[in-house]
Amino acid sequence: MNNKTYLIAEIAQAHEGSLGILHSYIDAVAKTGVHAIKFQMHIAEAESSIHEPFRVKFSKEDATRYDYWKRMEFSLEQWKDIKTHCDEVGLDFICSPFSNLAVDWLEEVGVHTYKIGSGEVNNLLLLEKISKTGKPIMISSGMSSFDELDETVRFLKSKNAHFSILQCTTAYPTKPQQYGFNVINELKKRYNIPVGFSDHSSYISTGIAAVALGAEILEFHVVFHKDMFGPDAIASLTIEETKELVIAVERINSAQHNPIIKSNNEAFKELKLIFEKSLAINKDLPKGHTITFNDLESKKPSGFGISAQQFPTVIGKKLTHNKAKWDFLNEDDLE
Repeated sequence: MNNKTYLIAEIAQAHEGSLGILHSYIDAVAKTGVHAIKFQMHIAEAESSIHEPFRVKFSKEDATRYDYWKRMEFSLEQWKDIKTHCDEVGLDFICSPFSNLAVDWLEEVGVHTYKIGSGEVNNLLLLEKISKTGKPIMISSGMSSFDELDETVRFLKSKNAHFSILQCTTAYPTKPQQYGFNVINELKKRYNIPVGFSDHSSYISTGIAAVALGAEILEFHVVFHKDMFGPDAIASLTIEETKELVIAVERINSAQHNPIIKSNNEAFKELKLIFEKSLAINKDLPKGHTITFNDLESKKPSGFGISAQQFPTVIGKKLTHNKAKWDFLNEDDLE
């Protein structure tokens, strides 16, 4: 990832089953500066049934969740055109499959990376299928305990899979007390693999904080407007917010990869001459006066008197001659 946070704009179902809207998202996202665009491939007959309940009953258009997935479908040929469009605008094509059949289609399409949704983390049948492709895998940890993740990690490592894990909270939108920033480094220490953050908060500040706290991958939902129809719009960033986030992450990455070496402040040598101070006296004082703390002031610049840092060394010493108020105090002024 070239020392840069890998940024993924998730479209999910923001296209609302419209191929035209989906392609307009590709063009819009390509202008934001993210590295990848992510979709979900739903093949209703392979992944669902009429018994699946709605996560959120948002739709007046779909009688069942199964009907919703059916409306979100595209044909294999349409998916190939989608992938071609992503290639043309320089976006990595990432997709979440929800069936083994979807994996077959995505292999034919030429997916860049597989994203495993929170509900599929322990679907070892699907993970077996995906691991055989040899493609990179990203796992959302949203609904999984460490015990469950341990099992999945063991499984993927046994398959020599190349994978990463994203801290994720399955709540739309996610509230601050649900972010789980602490889990980012817990995942790194536990599994010693690349770790990222999957965001559903609808705020760019969340992604900025996640990157600053060590997220190597940042995924977030994107929508044209947060009042649009659909279950994820309220938990998404707008295109304009995405542009702002990209700029912010670039700045954070630059800071992260240019550490300040506090043992060497040579670069501030000239500034220190301007801002640091020399000792002076704050009143007229006669020859023979014994210097006290209350006689002292510090004045810019440095180098015109004893350093203000060395003030304890002058207290208790006597003046060798008269000194006027605000004069700098030097070694030859003291016995």
